[in-house]
Amino acid sequence: EIRLSLVGSEMCIRDSTDVITARPWLDTSLAIDERVQLLLDEMTIVEKAGLFFHTMIAIGDLDEANPIFGTPSAREFVEVKNMTHFNLLGAAPTGREIAAWQNELQRLAASTRLGIPVTLSTDPRHSFSENPGASILAGPFSQWPETLGLAATRDPELVERFADIARQEYTAVGLRVALHPQVDLATEPRWARQTATFGEDPELTGILGAAYIRGFQGDTFGPGSVSTMTKHFPGGGPQLDGEDPHFPYGREQVYPGGEFELHLKPFEDALAAGTRQMMPYYGMPVGTEYEEVGFGFNRSVITGLLRERFGFDGLVCTDWGLINDAEIFGQPFPARAWGVEDLTPRERMLKVLDAGVDQFGGEDCPELLLELLADGSVSEERLDVSARRILREKFELGLFEDPFVDEDAADEIVGRAEFRAAGEAAQRASVTVLTNDGALPFATGLKLYVEGIDAEVAAAYGEVVATPDEADLAVIRLQAPFEQRDTTFENFFHAGSLEFPDEVLDHVHAIAGAVPTVVDVLADRPPILQPITDAAAAVTVNWGVSAAALLDVLSGVAGAQGRLPFDLPRSMAAVVASRPDVPFDTADPLFRFGHGLTL
Repeated sequence: EIRLSLVGSEMCIRDSTDVITARPWLDTSLAIDERVQLLLDEMTIVEKAGLFFHTMIAIGDLDEANPIFGTPSAREFVEVKNMTHFNLLGAAPTGREIAAWQNELQRLAASTRLGIPVTLSTDPRHSFSENPGASILAGPFSQWPETLGLAATRDPELVERFADIARQEYTAVGLRVALHPQVDLATEPRWARQTATFGEDPELTGILGAAYIRGFQGDTFGPGSVSTMTKHFPGGGPQLDGEDPHFPYGREQVYPGGEFELHLKPFEDALAAGTRQMMPYYGMPVGTEYEEVGFGFNRSVITGLLRERFGFDGLVCTDWGLINDAEIFGQPFPARAWGVEDLTPRERMLKVLDAGVDQFGGEDCPELLLELLADGSVSEERLDVSARRILREKFELGLFEDPFVDEDAADEIVGRAEFRAAGEAAQRASVTVLTNDGALPFATGLKLYVEGIDAEVAAAYGEVVATPDEADLAVIRLQAPFEQRDTTFENFFHAGSLEFPDEVLDHVHAIAGAVPTVVDVLADRPPILQPITDAAAAVTVNWGVSAAALLDVLSGVAGAQGRLPFDLPRSMAAVVASRPDVPFDTADPLFRFGHGLTL
């Protein structure tokens, strides 16, 4: 019996006794471990080194460099550096455009000596936030609340449904690794990264994180799955003063409450759910039993905790940019080599490998790894340990059998009407009503004064007027406060005080003094709301919701269901006095975890 199958650009001929092919690892009758070994045996040191680098790439001409991050062209990545793992940056107008570019990139990979397919990853891209270090606007994809909003629904089935829809949209365009979920605990109210968490409670985070993983990976991990890279092990929430370790002033993670173990709980649940990959955080633990170096360099954490205690044999990839300094938006930023700043890039790389990590996130310097191999600092046997994990993931995802996607289907699947409707329903379900003196739900047809809402959208719910004095009701949308920092990149990370500026409060009070006023706040961090709740007729918070979805809830078209995923502190004094590793530690919070009124 002779069977023919087209695999990538190779025609393989199989009979019952032999495999006549230039690439025997493409033989699907073999066990994956055998296929991995066949490919490893064929690879040169140079080709193996390329597997270890997982960096940023953007849609565009394969021969053009990325101007924002200063990265080489796709052709140089693939043909010169032998790299096959890329984090896709930026949005695209249509699913077809992403799919067509992905196919072009895969054709480039298929043309190389071994034809190893590319694995494309992405940060979250289904919500309302845009941060080149953390998330991407939804663009053509269905749009959902941020992860905090999913947590506000308290609904594991909804979270799994979201992840399943996201899986379908990702795989339609060739995205096969989710650089999420983020199961850090939001125990420091000032921390910039909590919008992508499930909040402050370890039990809720573990339940919802596991549902998220199941939705992305499916009942059985395989060709239809998206591999989840859970982050940021062993928990990135307890930052000193709430500062983020993307930056030197945020490098320390502290545990004055002695709750290091509590932050591991959601990761245990993620491991039980079968997460395939893990990303350690930038931060360095201070005052614990663990070495005071960033977690990506930390053997006591990666090998001791993750590999040995928890038995994790999946792929570990560092967070982005631990080895080399970089320029972002025209500004220099140091490598996040916290605790090992004095080491050279080569020495940092060696320490990461010794820690038990498999891939260098955000780096594209295989030449440094080759230097370590040449001088005997790293053995080929050590390379093979990680290379097996990396290649196994590609095989199990089915990329060697079919790395291409259907461009017509991509346009049909990405942003499908039923997916958008599900996302909009989740937005409405996440809106959380904190206070209401009877102003909600408001009757349609009222005279409405709005700020932060498109007048054309508001016109479907009432008569839009130009001033508060003309209105029956005002609806104002605000962003939770944050402090401006020195550079563009820093200002994507909302940090610092949680108090609204006096001019914002004065403005809200002036409107509330003229007309009953509803204030809605995008709570990407827990703002200090008492000065607003004292004045407004009703206060709501959201974590990514369209104006129409919000007005549906405020007008009673949809019921209010959301519940707070964290405490809302009463004052900044309480925040400063709280212990950053301890959940629910701000004294006398204004509203507690789980609070939410129904309408």
